[in-house]
Amino acid sequence: MKVRLSFLVLLFTFSFAFTQPFQLSENAKISVLTVGPGTSLNDAFGHNAFRIKDPSRGIDVVYGYGEYDFDAPNFYLKFAQGKLNYLISRHPFQNFFYAYKRANRTIEEQVLNLTSEDKQHLFDYLENNYKPDNRRYLYDFFYDNCATRIRDVSQISTQTPIVFTPPPSYEPKTFRTLIHEHVGLNTWGSFSIDLALGSVIDQKASPEEFMFLPKYIHAFFATAKLNANKPLVKSSATLYQKKDSYTPANSIGTPLVIIGLLAIGILFITYKDKKNKTRSVWLDVTLFALTGLISVVLLLLWFATDHSATAFNYNLLWAFPLNLFVIGQLRTSKAKTWFIKYLKLLVILLCLLTMHWIIGVQVFALGLLPFLIALFLRYLYIIQWYRNHQI
Repeated sequence: MKVRLSFLVLLFTFSFAFTQPFQLSENAKISVLTVGPGTSLNDAFGHNAFRIKDPSRGIDVVYGYGEYDFDAPNFYLKFAQGKLNYLISRHPFQNFFYAYKRANRTIEEQVLNLTSEDKQHLFDYLENNYKPDNRRYLYDFFYDNCATRIRDVSQISTQTPIVFTPPPSYEPKTFRTLIHEHVGLNTWGSFSIDLALGSVIDQKASPEEFMFLPKYIHAFFATAKLNANKPLVKSSATLYQKKDSYTPANSIGTPLVIIGLLAIGILFITYKDKKNKTRSVWLDVTLFALTGLISVVLLLLWFATDHSATAFNYNLLWAFPLNLFVIGQLRTSKAKTWFIKYLKLLVILLCLLTMHWIIGVQVFALGLLPFLIALFLRYLYIIQWYRNHQI
C-alpha cells in the first residue's frame, strides 16, 4: 500500500511539474537525437527527437513528432487520404532509449550549443506544443514530419538565428533518390513507393529540403552555425551502436524476379499464340483489368487525397484508366477500327513513358521493366491479330 501511494505521489508530482511554468537550471542540456533505420518500411527512414536533460530539476525527457493518433475517428480512411493528424509525444529518456535499443537501432545525440535563454524558449515551446489542444498537426512525409519539425522548431523557438550549410558530403539529389538511399532500388518498399508517388518527387531537393530525412538532420545540424559564427552542436556522441546481425539476402523474392517471371509467362503465352495463330482472350482481359484497376488507385491517390507527392504520376501511361471500359472489345474475334487505333495509342503511351524515364521526368520502379516490355509486345501482337480479323 505504501509503495502504491508513493508511486501515485511521484506520478502526481511529475504531472504537476509539467503543467506549471517551469524554469530550467543552468545545468540543463538540450540535444537532438537521431535514431537509425529499422527493419520495416515504416522504420526505414529513422527518427529524430529532442532530449531535455536537467539533472538539477530531475528532468530527462524526449519530445518527438510523428506519433499516430489511433483515437482519431475514421483513422484508416484519414490515413489513406492524407488527412490524419499526428501527435507530438513526450516520454522519459530511459523508456525511449531502451525501446530503440531493443529494436537494435543506432541512437546518436548532438548537444546543442544554446544559451540559457534559448534553452528555456525551446523547452517552453515544446511544453506548449504538448498541450492537448496543440498536440495534433497534419503530417506530410516530405515537408512536415518527425525530422522537419526538429529543424523548424529549432529555428522558430530560439532567438539566435540558425544558419544551415551543406555538409562536405553533400551532392544534389532528387527526393526519389534520397528515398532510394533508405529502401533500395529492388525492394517491395521501393516498388510500392515508386508506383504510388508521382513525378513531383523527381525534382531536385534543395539543401534544406534534404532534412526531411533524419540522417540529414544529423548531418546538417553538425555543420550549422549560430549567428553564422558559433557551431550549433556543442558535442556529439553515439549512445547506442546497432549490433551487426546476419540476414540472408532474399534475391528470389524481389520485385524484379517475381514480376520478371510474370513477364516471361506473358511472353511465353504470346509466343504460343503466335505459333498456333490464336489469341488467349483470358490473358488480354486480365491485363486490361489489372492495368485499369491500378489506374483507379493511382487516380484516387492523385485527386482524392491530400498527399502532395502522389500528383502527376506518369505510371498512368501504362496503367491506363480507359482499359476498364474497352474490355468488352477484347472478347470479340473481330475488332472495329477505333479499337485498333486505341491499341496503337497504348503502344505510343508506353513509348512516351520510356522517354519520360530516360530524360528524368519520372523514374519508375525497376521491377516494372520486364512487365512493361511484355505489355508492349503483347499490345503489338493484339494489334496484329485484329488487323487480320478486322471488320
